[in-house]
Amino acid sequence: MANDHYFSANPSSELRERQVHVTLAGRDLTLATAAGVFSPDGVDRGTRVLLGSVPPPAASGALLDVGCGWGPIAITMALESPEAEVWGVDVNERVLGLARSNAATAGATNVTVALPDEVPADLRFRTIWSNPPIRVGKDELHDILLTWLPRLEVGGDAWLVVSKDLGGDSLQRWLRDTLGDAFTVARASTDKGFRVIRVQRSA
Repeated sequence: MANDHYFSANPSSELRERQVHVTLAGRDLTLATAAGVFSPDGVDRGTRVLLGSVPPPAASGALLDVGCGWGPIAITMALESPEAEVWGVDVNERVLGLARSNAATAGATNVTVALPDEVPADLRFRTIWSNPPIRVGKDELHDILLTWLPRLEVGGDAWLVVSKDLGGDSLQRWLRDTLGDAFTVARASTDKGFRVIRVQRSA
């Protein structure tokens, strides 16, 4: 349907599940995607930029993928840090099912895929990786980031990939102005028109 978006809670479009061949954490995998989800044909360019530029995630503790979609970021974190507790959150019920199935296919047994409200309220994260859902609109995007970034552990960091054309530079300024002195916000890299923004919690 015309008003069906990858950030809809329950896409009404026909499922039309398909298989995609991807390489995550150095492993060649065949995973499932479907209609009504973000980037159904494979790993999108922004996510590839993020995964190609971030340092390895923390080896232990809780790690988070905000807006996990069908799971490429969460699965990568889990395969690279098998002793960590990885969470992938999304509001789209269709992708939650796909992400769970894909994590099992990849052997990423340390991934929990959940709705945002299902994450324990007292859980704090050592690392957050995200290709955030820019197209939900600025206010909603800001609410999402202000929900999760303050849940970083002291010393923890978040890595966000945002297209320059979709407001990567203005988002970086907003994060710096909004998060306050307890956080350091900086552009970590630029590649293929995308900004990778690092947010580190210092206090």
